[in-house]
Amino acid sequence: MTLSFNPDTLELPKGHFIGGRYVPAAGGLAMHRPSDGVAYAECPVAGEDLVDQAVASARRALKESGWSGLRPRERTRALSRWADLIEAEAATLARLEAVASTRPVGHLIDGDIAVTAEQIRFFAEFADKEGGDLVPTDDDNLGMIMTEPYGVVGAITPWNFPVSMAGWKLGPAVAAGNAVVLKPSEMTPFSTLYLAELAVRAGLPAGLVNVVLGDGPTTGNAMTGHPGIAKVSFTGSTAAGAAIMENIARTGIKPMTLELGGKSPQLVFADADLERAAQAIARNILANAGQACVAGSRLIADRRIAERLTAAIVGHMSAIQPGPTWDAASQYSPIISERQIGRIDAIVRRAAATGGECLLGGQQLEREGYFYAPTLIAGVDQSSPAVTEEIFGPVLTLQTFDEEEEALALADHPTYGLAAGVFTRDLSRAVRVTRRLEAGTVWVNRYGRSRDHILPTGGYKSSGIGKDLGREAYIANRRSKSVLINL
Repeated sequence: MTLSFNPDTLELPKGHFIGGRYVPAAGGLAMHRPSDGVAYAECPVAGEDLVDQAVASARRALKESGWSGLRPRERTRALSRWADLIEAEAATLARLEAVASTRPVGHLIDGDIAVTAEQIRFFAEFADKEGGDLVPTDDDNLGMIMTEPYGVVGAITPWNFPVSMAGWKLGPAVAAGNAVVLKPSEMTPFSTLYLAELAVRAGLPAGLVNVVLGDGPTTGNAMTGHPGIAKVSFTGSTAAGAAIMENIARTGIKPMTLELGGKSPQLVFADADLERAAQAIARNILANAGQACVAGSRLIADRRIAERLTAAIVGHMSAIQPGPTWDAASQYSPIISERQIGRIDAIVRRAAATGGECLLGGQQLEREGYFYAPTLIAGVDQSSPAVTEEIFGPVLTLQTFDEEEEALALADHPTYGLAAGVFTRDLSRAVRVTRRLEAGTVWVNRYGRSRDHILPTGGYKSSGIGKDLGREAYIANRRSKSVLINL
């Protein structure tokens, strides 16, 4: 079976998914395929009435199914069946993801979709292993900390990794006993819709997972401000996260988990394995064409090895295989939209105009679709827009240092603190530098997430609040109640 497909003949899910069925909706926002720029569909925009309907469906599903009060192991079994079905339907999910997004279809079966199934199973196993605690009190009392689900969780996911980001939100929330109303990006909704359909087919109660389509100002605001949604989980830009916080503060206080933007540094010291570092750095900035919040877009290298390191990185970054996302042979992603590729190019040009030197790339590729050349910019300082702004594209900047303290000063960003990388053979330095870096995740002699879902992810500073993945994500979907019984 070949994964390659004709995007013009692919059947797409239509409408919202509420109460276990598709709810028809008239057109809305025009959708363009990143690989060729063709307008091919419209995304409906849910208003307050439809969000009300989804929240009511979620609350009804919780009440009628008793999902929150099921034996924990029953929740585990149901979620495991869902994960099995995700794997069985991987080819369909891959095509629905690839047609709308920047994810090449050849990367999805063993990548994003397999990871999503793993995440569902991972969180399913917490259902009968995480609970309350007995705590020490006076002998005449019995002290307990009980935990319980919030009820309905509102989740909003980004366009860059649609199905796996949905897994981040749905897995812990549903395993913890909640129902979910989820809004995917208006640019990449189809794989998430099918994921919700698979949940019902796997035997989860209809209405436990609902998907409403729409944009941030209309649908997102209606969700985050809805009194029936008890907790919000969002992954996206820092600006959008700030708008969500403002909306929640204005409409009613509720807890939130926000995984936001980043401008992550990668520090390479003179004693590092340079080829290993070059491969990791190039692989990361090329992955999804740099469209990831943890993209290691700031290379900070010891001046003594900077020339050798950058030559190796340029070699790896030059060996790309761009192509439409529906071609299984394609290895390099397009940029999500015409607007975004224009923004990337504008930042690169501003950096060049303020003293930056493009050692590689610096322009849009001459082919159909929104493809930008892998780009490496040297000669930039801390004030350069290429260093200060989250570009969300295949653009890497180079800065050099002579001493460790200088490297740490360059690594520090006034706004972001999501992730960082350190390359060194010196264990003492690795630990010392890791402790000094203000980042929620630090990778040493590698860069990028593994499939160890036990490791939480989340940022410092304006890169977010709370954690996704790991035990922390499950706990964040349950609230605690202190109980003291006088004996």
